[in-house]
Amino acid sequence: MTTDSTRARRSFLISAGKIGTAWPLLGAAGCSAGAGAEQPLTLATLAAAEMEVLRLAETGHTTAVSAFNWAQTLNHCAQSIEFSMTGFPQPKSRLFQRTAGTLAFAAFAWRGRMTHDLAEPIPGAPALPAQADPSQGLARLRSAMLGFQQWSAPLQPHFAYGELDKHQYEQAHAMHIANHLLAFAAGGGAGTPAG
Repeated sequence: MTTDSTRARRSFLISAGKIGTAWPLLGAAGCSAGAGAEQPLTLATLAAAEMEVLRLAETGHTTAVSAFNWAQTLNHCAQSIEFSMTGFPQPKSRLFQRTAGTLAFAAFAWRGRMTHDLAEPIPGAPALPAQADPSQGLARLRSAMLGFQQWSAPLQPHFAYGELDKHQYEQAHAMHIANHLLAFAAGGGAGTPAG
């Protein structure tokens, strides 16, 4: 006879197994499960992400320890949010999105953070000029965040993760921004605000 607690345990183990099988696939999704900073920045909402971006801008901790400078990072994060509304230029195959991409997002959502190659552009996105104006990048990112929060039309599939609802997309954007901010927070000692 199967009890509710046995079913719950079995369901948990199946979920954990699915997440466990996702780790080798994360690199294929343009992401990795490798360690970033000693204490990862955890953001779950765009409001929390915006507060952290503004905090770094105000404190002057905008010197990167990655290939993207501050302005490029702001524009890259804005691109990702914009593409979730308008469509990504070069999505991975539907098969990839429904398998490796779905598993990668599930693993990141379960951990509450993502790690990925901070120098990798969004496939097919316009280049990010190194000499871009940081204040324009900040304005663009904030505008993209506001646009996303006010968006009521259907969202476009993520280039790697596939179909996400609005809550999942917001979590994906917040985790993406948090991962990029670690390249700056490492030099400035950012905390780990929960979002």
